[in-house]
Amino acid sequence: MNIDTIGYNAGLVWNALNEADALGLRQIKKITKLKDKELYLALGWLARENKIAIAEGEDAKDLIISLA
Repeated sequence: MNIDTIGYNAGLVWNALNEADALGLRQIKKITKLKDKELYLALGWLARENKIAIAEGEDAKDLIISLA
């Protein structure tokens, strides 16, 4: 996987989040059809650019992601 692919996947995640107020990791995976590794790399990219906010879900097993 190269940096262009990670950037593209970050765009997929950003677009999914732009359509919703906030999404859990499972919801993002379902919408984007990314594998775990691809999703986490994309989230890291967006987090590094301060484009997302991350919070714990109600049961603390899931993370809730929203645009910053």
